[in-house]
Amino acid sequence: MGVELIKTKSFELAVITRGEEDSDKLAIVLPGRLDTKDYACFASHLEFMANKGFYGISFDPPGTWESPGGLELFTTTNYTKAVNEVIEYFGSKPTLLLGHSRGGATAVLAGCGNPAVVGIVTINESLGTSSPPDPETIRGDKYLDHRDLPPGTKKTSEQIEFLVPLTYFDDGARYDDAEVLKTCTKPKLIISSKYDEFNSQAEVKAVYEQIPEPKMFHELNCNHDYRYHPEMVEEVNRVMLEFLEKV
Repeated sequence: MGVELIKTKSFELAVITRGEEDSDKLAIVLPGRLDTKDYACFASHLEFMANKGFYGISFDPPGTWESPGGLELFTTTNYTKAVNEVIEYFGSKPTLLLGHSRGGATAVLAGCGNPAVVGIVTINESLGTSSPPDPETIRGDKYLDHRDLPPGTKKTSEQIEFLVPLTYFDDGARYDDAEVLKTCTKPKLIISSKYDEFNSQAEVKAVYEQIPEPKMFHELNCNHDYRYHPEMVEEVNRVMLEFLEKV
C-alpha cells in the first residue's frame, strides 16, 4: 500500500487517518519537530478520537518524512499554514487539535485564531520562540538532527538524519505560542511531563496560570518523549476523555 497524500492549497501532505471521513467533527494530531505521523503514540490518539466520533488525521509536516518537498519547506510558518489548510480541506468542521512539543506550539498558533477549532490539547508544548540549535550540530547553513524510526516506542540504533536550513530558527523566532495562549479563550488541555528536559514544571505552570478559562492541566510522570512510555500514551487518552466530557 502506497503513501496516502492529500493536496491542500499550498502543500502535498502524507497522512494517516482513522474513523469516518463524513463525520461532522475533525481531530488533527500534530507531531513535534522532525517527528513523524507514524509514531505509535499518534496512532493511539487517532484511534481514541475515531472511537469518540471524530475523523482523525495526522500528517508529516511539509518537507519531512513522506510529505513531498525539501526541508526548506519545514518552517513554523508553513506548519501552521498546513494545519489551517487541512482544516479547510475537510470542510472547516468543528476541529480538535492535539500536538506534541513543537506540534503543540503549532496547534496553539493555528488553533487560537481559526474559528473552526473548538479545542486544543498540547503535550509537552515547546513554549516560546524556537530555541537556537546547539553549535555542535551546525553544518554550514544547516543543522544536523536525527529521529527514531517508527513506531517510535523506543530509541532505535538506526535513525533518520535531517539537515535542516538554519532559516527554520529565523522563521520560528517570529512566533511565541506562550504569548498567544494568554489571549486564547478556547478550551485548552495542557499536558506536561514532570521530567520534561525542555520546559520545567515551574515554567509551564507559570504560563498556565496566565491563560484564560476554560482550561485543564495534567502532569505526566515521564520525560519529554512520552511516546517511549505506553502507559503515558494511554493516560493522555484518558485525560482527553475527561477534557471532552467537560467541554
